Amino acid sequence: MRIKIYVMLLFVSIFIGAAFNLAAYAVHYFSAPAAAAWRFGLAAFLILILLLLKERMNAAAFKSNWRMFVLLGILGVFGFNALFFEGMKTTSPLNGSLIMATNPLVSALLARYIIKDTLTARQVTGILFSLLGVLLVITHGSWQVIHTLSFSNGDLLIVGGNLCWALYAVLNRRFIRGSSSLATTAYTMTVGAVCLLLFSQSVPSLSPGSGIPAAAWGAIAFMAVFTSVLGYLWWNEGIAEIGVSKTSIFFNFVPLVTMLLSLISGTPVTFVQLIGTAMVISGVVIASALSRNVSRILVPFLTDKRSPQ
Repeated sequence: MRIKIYVMLLFVSIFIGAAFNLAAYAVHYFSAPAAAAWRFGLAAFLILILLLLKERMNAAAFKSNWRMFVLLGILGVFGFNALFFEGMKTTSPLNGSLIMATNPLVSALLARYIIKDTLTARQVTGILFSLLGVLLVITHGSWQVIHTLSFSNGDLLIVGGNLCWALYAVLNRRFIRGSSSLATTAYTMTVGAVCLLLFSQSVPSLSPGSGIPAAAWGAIAFMAVFTSVLGYLWWNEGIAEIGVSKTSIFFNFVPLVTMLLSLISGTPVTFVQLIGTAMVISGVVIASALSRNVSRILVPFLTDKRSPQ
């Protein structure tokens, strides 16, 4: 049974890592809001069906939390994905993956100031190490970029999305009460999908529906079904079977998957990116080793932040 869980979690890492490459491909044919709206519209529909089949609606929990569901949906689903897909138009899949790999550490840092969580020396060391790795990647190792603040717009958008996702995690943990992770995911994802759909109507589409290749639709479907839905279910099953700490280790494979897929697709990986990848992963490992606070809020950028996180 343990082997099965480990294999499932490895596939979740693959699903998440592949999302960066697939998003970079999809935005060649969809506007960023449209790509996000299609992905999360389908994912929200499937998650709502799962909620009705497994738990049904808890009216009391919905009534007491609906305002926070709306806020989290706007912030964590709409805000994150609008920035993520727009950023993937001009940054590399590996850069995006490395920036997002610091999410559990950024979440822990925000939790320190918003909900007064404590930070250990180990966590601080890991956070600094990972953030230096990201800085190395987004500056391409150039002091001139830092001196002139001439960062890539795509990288900065992903950083903004990372902050949205981290805030989602912290606020979810602080304010949501009496709602299961599945219900919270379903409601916030639905709010975010509606916002993305409305926003996408104001942005010109890049290609007419008939001009979008099947592969681009397949990329959207993969991110919706495998990354956002199946990834969510398998991740939470891993937590139930082997615990948060062991499950969260698999998050460290995400940048490696993105790097491997980039190489396979012919996207060059630079020496600076290799060093940055090593620093980011090392920082996450340092911070999360024996650290319950980081582990509790570690969830891939796919669904509800309370579960693994």
